[in-house]
Order: sequence, then C-alpha cells, then structure tokens
Amino acid sequence: MEIIRSNSTKIDDVDFNSIKFGEIFTDHMFECNFKNGDWESPVIKPYGSIDMDPSSHVFHYGQAVFEGMKGYKDTKDQLWLFRPKDNYERLKKSCVRMKIPVLPAEYFFKGLEKLIFLENKWISNKPGASLYIRPFVFSSSPMLAASPSLDYKFLIICSPGASYYSKPLSVYVEDKYSRAAPGGAGYAKAAGNYGAAFYPTSLAISKGFDQIVWTDSESHQKIEEVGTMSIVFRLGDKLVTPKTSDTILDGVTRNSVIQCAKDLDIEVEERDITISELISEFKSGNLKEVFGCGTAAVIASISSFGYKGDKFEIKEVENSYANSIKTSIVNIQQNLSEDSHGWRHKVSD
Repeated sequence: MEIIRSNSTKIDDVDFNSIKFGEIFTDHMFECNFKNGDWESPVIKPYGSIDMDPSSHVFHYGQAVFEGMKGYKDTKDQLWLFRPKDNYERLKKSCVRMKIPVLPAEYFFKGLEKLIFLENKWISNKPGASLYIRPFVFSSSPMLAASPSLDYKFLIICSPGASYYSKPLSVYVEDKYSRAAPGGAGYAKAAGNYGAAFYPTSLAISKGFDQIVWTDSESHQKIEEVGTMSIVFRLGDKLVTPKTSDTILDGVTRNSVIQCAKDLDIEVEERDITISELISEFKSGNLKEVFGCGTAAVIASISSFGYKGDKFEIKEVENSYANSIKTSIVNIQQNLSEDSHGWRHKVSD
C-alpha cells in the first residue's frame, strides 16, 4: 500500500473546543479504485478533492453505501477502534444489496489501521473524545445506461469528534412517509435512504421537533427507527427495541446497547412495538425512558414525542438505564474498563 504524506497539517488551525460534527477533516484519506473487474492497489494520500465526470454513474443512479465508525485514544495514548469487524460485515451486506463489488477485507483493515495511525494526533485522549471515521464506496463510471457501474471508488475520510446532539430530543412519529419498505434496501446503509429522509424530517422540524420516528410502510403503526438511529424504550424495568428486519438497519451500537444492558442484568426484548402501545404505556406511567443509539451519538435521550397533534413529555428518571449503558459502552471504547466481548481493536503501525 502506497502512503503519500501531506507536506503540511491543518490541525494547528482547528479550535477543538468549537468544532461541529463532520465539518473538519484530517490531513489524509484512503482511496482504492475498482477498474477492469478488480480492485487496484490502495493508496493513502493527502485529503483533497477528487475529479468526477458529469456523467459519473453515482450522480444519476445513486449506487453508493457508507459506514460510520469511531477511533479512540486511551490515557496511555494507545489507539483503538470499536467493533470494526461488524462495520465491515454490514458494509459487505450493503454492497451486495446495491450491486457494488466488495472491497477485500485485507485492504479495508490495513488501510483503516494505517490511516488512523497516521492521523493519531487528531485524536485526543480526553474523556469523550474520538475520531469519526467514514468509509464509503460509490459508482464512478462515466455512463448513463441504467445498469450497474463498471467502475467504483472506495474512500475512507476522518473527522475529529464532536457531539452530534447537544440536548435531549423531541421527536415526531411519522404516519405518512416511510424510510423503507419490505423487500427494499432499508437494511443497507445506502446513501439514498438518508437523502430520501430529509424532506419528511424537515416537516417534523417545522412543527417544532428535532427528529422523526419512522414507522412501518404498511400500517404506520409499528415503530422502526428514530432519525438515523436505532430506538429503545424502557417499559418499567425492561428495555424494548424493534427487532431487525429488511426495513431496519442492524445497528452496531444497537447490538452493543443490548449486550451491555444484559451485562447490567437489565431485561431486553427485541420485538414489534406500536405507537398505540407506546401511548398506552405512557398514559399508565410505565414508559420510563426513550432513547436513540448510533455511532455518532452513542446514545441520545428523547424527552418527548408527538403524534397526530398530541405531544407526550417524558419525565427524567433518577436511575437512567440510558446513562448507565452509555457509560459502559464509552468505557469499553476508551479502554477504561474490561472488554469481555472482544469489541476493542488495537491500532498499531
């Protein structure tokens, strides 16, 4: 793998106390191109623009998938990734669904490690600090034929971590628009899934909410996700989260939440939950917590939800399951506690 180092760094110009999520990028990026039926040798090079033909396939047919990961530095300045094998496996599933050739695992992991090691100065060892990592692949052939591309470009870029949500969220339960439908690509981390969500989300924001709760496309009763995150409900002393399907992304953080909850002797159910059940549990006083979970936010608390003109305020609880589980996950990520599940992956040159 060729490594071309940047002659300069942007890090001295960055105020790490005031950065916003995903707006600052590190000095280098990973690139690998698929041409003539095979992946070429990858390269790590200075971060910069890429040349694209106006007829590039991705602009017209949207063959593109991505992943979201984080890198961490512990108090001894050792570098760690969190569950990268799970990200790679999900990336493969997404690529297969979107008819994109899969980058070899060797290229992915070696490129990821060398890039993170090269950018280690961008990761602080302060509590809560991280480096957001975005692997993505898209079709790049200059062609207008409505068929799979012949060429593809795989990149990994990095952005110093910042809080995704700065306060608890107020969310609106959607009863018209859908994120995904059975038989579709909802389980894939396809770019188009997110682009199609922006308009209905903007309608929820115009009503005074922060995000949208997605329901199933057939009845609009079964709850599926919240924004770009998995969703979890605390009913009494039990956690309930929608079971995964071909309309729900199999979240790496979601799976970590479930396991950490079990480690804390919290009962977890993966099953369908409807908005009618949720409102009933709220009215009975049994709905104690609602939160979203995903790579960027880890866990995002939800303070209220709206549905068909009604708004339901969720009171804070003293023994928050969300806070306890988030602490467990972050401590593993930052090498502050034992990793009994083998989730941490040490990064070395």
